[in-house]
Amino acid sequence: MQDWVEKYRPKSLADIIGNKDCLRRMIEWARDWKPGVPPLLLYGKPGVGKTSSAYALANDMNWEVVELNASDQRTKGIIERVAGATATTMSLLGSQRKLLLLDEADNLHGTADMGGARAIIGVIKSSQQPIILIANDKYGVAKEIKALCELLQFRALQARSIVPHLKYLCSAENKTCNDNALMQIAESAGGDMRAAVNMLFAAGSGADTVSEESVSTAAKDQRSSIFELVGGILRGGADRRLMEMSYDLSDTPDTVEQWVEGALPQIKNPRDRTEAYGYLAQSDLYLGRTYLRQYYTLWKYATALMVIGTAAAAGGQGVTGNIMPPARWNRMAGAKKKKLIRQSVLIKAAFAYHMPENTLRDEYLKAFGMIADKDPLSFAKELSLDGDELDYIIDDKVRSAEVMKEIKREEKEQEKKEKAAQKAAEKARKSEKTVRIQDLAKAAKTEKPEQPEKPDLKEPAESSVSIGSAASKSADEPETSGKAEKSAEKKPSETQSTLFSF
Repeated sequence: MQDWVEKYRPKSLADIIGNKDCLRRMIEWARDWKPGVPPLLLYGKPGVGKTSSAYALANDMNWEVVELNASDQRTKGIIERVAGATATTMSLLGSQRKLLLLDEADNLHGTADMGGARAIIGVIKSSQQPIILIANDKYGVAKEIKALCELLQFRALQARSIVPHLKYLCSAENKTCNDNALMQIAESAGGDMRAAVNMLFAAGSGADTVSEESVSTAAKDQRSSIFELVGGILRGGADRRLMEMSYDLSDTPDTVEQWVEGALPQIKNPRDRTEAYGYLAQSDLYLGRTYLRQYYTLWKYATALMVIGTAAAAGGQGVTGNIMPPARWNRMAGAKKKKLIRQSVLIKAAFAYHMPENTLRDEYLKAFGMIADKDPLSFAKELSLDGDELDYIIDDKVRSAEVMKEIKREEKEQEKKEKAAQKAAEKARKSEKTVRIQDLAKAAKTEKPEQPEKPDLKEPAESSVSIGSAASKSADEPETSGKAEKSAEKKPSETQSTLFSF
């Protein structure tokens, strides 16, 4: 049996439910798109129509879709080969353009995605085709990527807008439905259309009627998110509810601890903030003993201290800012990025100077930095360095940015010169062709055809007479020739020898 989510996936933007402002902007973006227009970054909770909207837009615009998501290995090489080729070539299926769809753009953290973010940035900058990125959490997308995109937030759907679609599905599947049951599904989905359709599918499987009893057995998995837990801690929620939310999370207690640690600076009162850090420190002791002794029963004590203890210290002051990922994660990401940049520089320099990477790193990297510092423009051109790589070598972001601007300016000037040369060559070909056509036309005019001589009006009579006499002579000639032939036959030649002449 086919999944109803895919079976009834909207084919046009007109069929998408909710987020009309975002859909309107997507249509405007697609109609006005040309190379250089920033890509769209669609973000929001799962199941609110981000991916369906992208596919529906492509269908409305007759665009071919090339998707790359987190289930694929998104290394730098694969992205440059697949996405780069897609972004710079036209479609072979007769469609006007190809839409490059990068799903789960906020999931570029594993080793399989090493260098993927930088490759995506390169694809965006050089793309000749429209690009749409999709993410659940915009804070999980690299800020360098967000700076190049236009952000559109898809919000959760209201229950009353989900119910009509569920009724349509029941009608299409020839199932009778109870309005209360459909409303129960819509409210349980929490604004997630995909979850609502899956719940309806589960409730209606093997039955002709969707009732409240069947819906209760197919209720959505009500898992809490880390954002809800941290927000509940700062607002001072009930202890039992906070512990239930912590148990619902798929994250381990040490990960939750890092999120809570990142949110504690929002507690304004210094004394309360100090008390909260005290509870968090005690929680960290239990976590350390857990890993030291492999005694995971201690996790529940660590969780109680970091959740209930910090909530009591916060005193229900509420959330005063964005709940962000732990700062140490950003530092780790920065260190990882720096390591990747260094590796890229070593590869380029080793190839250019025919030197092993290890030798270059251990003995000559500082010397290369001194050489680059004297003439960064020539050094960057020689090794084809980007801004981050040059900054790693000379350790000067301002100069690196200026060098990159100069390189881009020279590239644009070179492109202008090439275009001007192409136009001049095309103009010369056209003028040469025009001159050739004109020369042929002049030659055709000067070479007039020979006129036949006009006959003399007095000559026809004489010619007729001569023609007549010639005809009479020719008529007499056959007779004389015939007589001569006969006489020749009768009178043998005197010189002819016979038998009796001997």
